[in-house]
Amino acid sequence: MKKIIAVFLAILAVVAVFADWSPNPDKQDKKVLLNVAYDVIRDFYKAYNADFQQQHPQIAISQSHGGASKQAQSVASGLPADVVTLTQANDIEMLVEKGLVAKNWQSALPNHATPFGSVMVFLVRKGNPKGIRDWADLAREDVSTIFANPKTSANGRYAYLAALAYAKRQFGNEQQAYRFIEKMLRNVPVLEAGGRGATISFTQRNLGDVLIAPENEAALAAQSLGRDSFEVVYPGLTAYTPVLVAEVNQNTKLNGTHEQVRAYLQGLWSEEAQQLAAKNYFRPSDKKTLQNLTALFPEIETFDVNDIFGDWATINRVHFADNALFDRLYIHAQQQKGTN
Repeated sequence: MKKIIAVFLAILAVVAVFADWSPNPDKQDKKVLLNVAYDVIRDFYKAYNADFQQQHPQIAISQSHGGASKQAQSVASGLPADVVTLTQANDIEMLVEKGLVAKNWQSALPNHATPFGSVMVFLVRKGNPKGIRDWADLAREDVSTIFANPKTSANGRYAYLAALAYAKRQFGNEQQAYRFIEKMLRNVPVLEAGGRGATISFTQRNLGDVLIAPENEAALAAQSLGRDSFEVVYPGLTAYTPVLVAEVNQNTKLNGTHEQVRAYLQGLWSEEAQQLAAKNYFRPSDKKTLQNLTALFPEIETFDVNDIFGDWATINRVHFADNALFDRLYIHAQQQKGTN
C-alpha cells in the first residue's frame, strides 16, 4: 500500500509540474528536460534556464522545487527527472542505489559535480538591533531564531550541524555542546519544512530576530526586500553547502534526452554560468572567478560537515532519524520552554 501511495504522489507531482503547459505544436516538438531541485536555488535556475533555452531553442525546461530530501524521494518514487540539483551527496546516492543515477555521477562532471556552493550565514534586521555576531548569541534568552526543519530540509541540517560544530569547538565537551543546542532550539518559534519557507517566516511574517540560511538565500532576501530592512552577518565558523548536480540516467535514456542533459549540466561550468551563479550569491567553483569577487564573498572559515560528523549515512542515523539526537534535543528544549 505504501508503494502505491508513493507512486500516486509522484504522479500528482508530475501533474503539478506540467499543469501550466499549453498543448501547442511548437512545444510538443521540443525535447523537454525536468530539473528537480532543492528550493533555494530556484532564482538561479530561472535565469540560467532562460539563457540556456535562448542558445538551445529546441529544448524546453521544466523546474520542480522543494525540500531536498523530499525532492529526492519524489524522483525515487517515479517523478521523471532528467536532472537533479541537491545539496547532500547521500540523496543522490539513494538514487544510485535505485538504479536511476550512474555510480560515477561525481566523476562524470568537473569539481566532483559541484559547479558552485554556499555557506551558512545569519540574516538579521537592519542595524542588527540584537547585536548578533556569532553562534553564541543564538543561545541568549532574548534572541529568537528561525531556520528550516532539519528533518525535512538539507539547509536545516546544515544550520544545525554548523551550530553544533561551533559548540563542540567552543566547549570541547559533548554534553556542554548539546546544552548549547538545546538553548538555541528553545528560542525557535517555528520549524518550516524548507529553506524558502523559513525565509518567508523571517522576512514577511516577521518571526524571529535572526534567520540561519545559506549565503545565497540571505543575500538575495536582503537585496530583493531592501538593504534598508536586512543585513547579512558572517559567523566565525560555518558550514560549506555544495550545490550537487547529476543526470538521472535511467530517465534520460527513456526520454532520449541524454545529449541535451549533458549540454545543460556542462553549461553550469561555463564562464557565463559561473558569473550568473555569483550574481545569485552562490560562490563559484572557478577559482579565478571567485578571486575577483572578494568584496561580494568575504573570506571566512568554513568546514565540510562530513569531515567533522562522518558520512551522511552516519549523520542521518545519529542526528536526524526518528528519536535520534535532534529529536531528543528539540523535544527537551520545548519541554524546558514549557516549564519557564
